[in-house]
This record gives sequence, structure tokens and C-alpha cells, in this order.
Amino acid sequence: MGSLFEYAPAPESRAVVDIAPSYGLFIDGEFTDSADGKVFKTVSPATEEVLSEVARAGEADVDRAVGAARKAFATWSALPGSERAKYLFRIARIIQERSRELAVLETLDNGKPIKETRDADLPLVAAHFFYYAGWADKLDHAGFGANPRPLGVAGQVIPWNFPLLMLAWKIAPALATGNTVVLKPAETTPLSALFFADICRQAGLPKGVVNILPGYGDAGAALVGHPDVNKVAFTGSTAVGKEIARTVAGTNKKLTLELGGKGANIVFDDAPIDQAVEGIVTGIFFNQGQVCCAGSRLLVQESVQDELLDALKRRLSTLRLGDPLDKNTDIGAINSAEQLARITALAEQGEAEGAERWSPACELPSSGYWFAPTLFTGVTQAHTIARDEIFGPVLSVLSFRTPDEAVAKANNTQYGLSAGIWTEKGSRILAVANKLRAGVVWSNTFNKFDPTSPFGGYKESGFGREGGRHGLEAYLDV
Repeated sequence: MGSLFEYAPAPESRAVVDIAPSYGLFIDGEFTDSADGKVFKTVSPATEEVLSEVARAGEADVDRAVGAARKAFATWSALPGSERAKYLFRIARIIQERSRELAVLETLDNGKPIKETRDADLPLVAAHFFYYAGWADKLDHAGFGANPRPLGVAGQVIPWNFPLLMLAWKIAPALATGNTVVLKPAETTPLSALFFADICRQAGLPKGVVNILPGYGDAGAALVGHPDVNKVAFTGSTAVGKEIARTVAGTNKKLTLELGGKGANIVFDDAPIDQAVEGIVTGIFFNQGQVCCAGSRLLVQESVQDELLDALKRRLSTLRLGDPLDKNTDIGAINSAEQLARITALAEQGEAEGAERWSPACELPSSGYWFAPTLFTGVTQAHTIARDEIFGPVLSVLSFRTPDEAVAKANNTQYGLSAGIWTEKGSRILAVANKLRAGVVWSNTFNKFDPTSPFGGYKESGFGREGGRHGLEAYLDV
């Protein structure tokens, strides 16, 4: 994209990460082939280059991994919390030591810009393990009664948009509370989870405490439905979340679901425009909009709508789309051809329904999966692009006149995961935030995360909380 300044290429070196030609499943502390010998390839979304061949887990592998986790649970849960904390602290430090390697790996496998994996993802991954390491010997004081007990084996299924961070959100509290884990990473981004398996061995974690099963939806379904799994944690689409809820219904399994979103970013007429523009850009174009809590609906007060949109378009014209390994890149690749097709179809539907589409002048690379930053104006609440989660760099702009109208429009969604408020008045922030039916409400910022803060949603955005003290409860018998 065009800019007042010319940026020389500043690529991060691929040499810092050594990707093997093939990887096995990680079961009971060892890498092993799948029972049926099936494999699949993982590719770089930016280039469509095959990165590695990975063993594909099936039902027999799930059974083997759950058996290993069950066996390890007896010893792991019996350890004093202070001993479990040592392993978590060790894992956190190794993640910090290997953060450059892991950031490059995540960028290659996921397609997101290196400055996001390096400056956001990896520091947060380490922070979650440090944070929950601190809780491991203090569970009696977490507010869940004396001597809370772990549940047993946790089956965890994570998405492709934040592969290593979602792993940390799931595994860190599970281990701190004395549970063992079988985790299935997304089929398009298995590599960082497999590198984490190596970190577990490097940290001396007892065998069977963490098991990693790359695979497709059938492996996830087998894990969720396995009779010896005591806890299911899922982050992903609402449709799959509903299917999981049906599977778990009637069993004694504990369940947390973190699903889709259609977050509203509300800009009032007294908001600092330049600051709000940066927050809007962060809210919807961070990680190419492939964020469940993305601020994909911009609600702007009518009196400042034209001024805000002019400033926003100017800012979008300075974003740089291209090689995710280049440290100057703002917009990376879409994670897969399937996701690109979904984004493209929904954007075309927005045009067909009469919304006005705009993107900055943007040359897309010839290979890989790319979508230019896009905003739609003239959007109503009836438009599909204002209702459905697009999960891409597409912003729908709606207007409002009064705070009550802003709240009504923000809450007019089947989702309830996130929202943002931009105003100089603290009283307005508090008044509006209390009326928004969203699990996370940011004020004069967006997409700020901290391991000490709980995260989760309402309605079709799921239930349960991850992060903070609240994140412990999901893994304890309270």
C-alpha cells in the first residue's frame, strides 16, 4: 500500500527455526506415528509452501492419549502445588528463551505478521504460564473453598487464529490445578503445539501430563466424546460449539466454550478521533480480523461520522500488506483458502445487499491467501455483514444519534463477546458499559489482554471464563 515513506524490506530470518520434514503425535512423552499411518501437510498461507508433514490422529490415537493422561493424572494431581509450579515456571522461561524461534514458526504456519507474534502472542504465552504457576500452590485461597480438587483429564480443542496463545490459555490453568491434558490443535496450524511438546520434554514434565494430537474434526469429536475425559474446553466457531454442547449434554463432563463474536466498537462525538482510529484499526485488522472478539461493527455518532471515516481511510492507506516475516508488515495472509473463500463470499454479499465497499489501493501478492482491508458504509442492522461473523479484515460501519441507540444496536446480535467505547467522559463509559451484553468491554482501547483478567462471552459467544482467577474454576471440582 502507498505511504509517505518508503520502507526497505526488513525480513526476519527463517534460519532461527528448524522445521523437520515430518512430525508425529505426542503421546505419553514420545512422538509417535498415528495408529492408521495417516498424515497431512501443513502449508504457509503466505506462499502455499508445504512446511511439514504431520501425523493425523484418529479415534485409536485419542484413546491411547487419554489413557496416558489418565495414568499420569494419579501422580501429577498428587504433587504439591509448589512442585507443579516449578514445571510451569520452567515452561514459561523456556518459552521466553525460544520466543524468537516460536514467533517465526507461528508466522510461517499461521500467516500473521511477525511483529504480532513477536510483540503480542509470545509475551502473552509466557505470561499465562508465569501467572498460573503462581496460582498452583495457592488454590486454597482462590475463593473456591478449602482443598479444591482437579477434575481429571482435560480434552482441549483450539483454533488456528492464535495457535500458541490458545494453547497457553488452556494448558496453563489445567496443569496448575492438577489436571492432565490431551490437546488437539487446528489442522492448519499444528506446528507450534508440536514445538510446545518439545518444550514439555525440555522442561522435564512427567510423561503423559500433556499430550498433543494434530488432526481434523473427527479427532476433536472423538476427544470430546471420549468417556474418560472429565473436562472439555473448546475455542472456535459457534456451530461446532453447539455440536460439542449436544455431545456433552447428559454427561458429567465440565464444559467451557469460547465461540464467535460480532463486537461493537462505539465512537461518541467527544472521542479523540486519532486515538479512536488507531483503536478501530487494532480492533478489526489485527491478525487480519481473524479474532473472535474483533471490533467488526463500528458504531459512530452521526455528528462525527464523516470526519472519522475520512481519518480512518487515510490511516488504512498507510497499512502495509505483504510478507508476514517482514517486520514492516501490518496485514498478513489469511490462514487458509477455505477461510479466504468465506471472507470473499460474505464481502460480495455485502455489496449485493447494497452496502458501499471501500478498500485502499492495494497490490496483493500472486501466491498465498490474501484479502485487502475493507470497510463497508451504508450498512444497516439487516445486512448480513452486520450480523454474521466474517472472521476477516472487513469492517461494517453503522451510525447512531443517542447513547441509548448505540447500546440497542450494539446488543442487537446473537453474540456477546466484546465491545469498545470511545469517549472522554468516564461517567459515559461506566453507564454504557453496564448496559452492554458483552463479556469484555474496553474503554478507549481495544484488544488489550492480560492473563490476570477473565475472558469469555454471553449468548452464542459461549460460556465460562478463561484467564484470571476465574480461569481456575473451570478445572476444579468446586
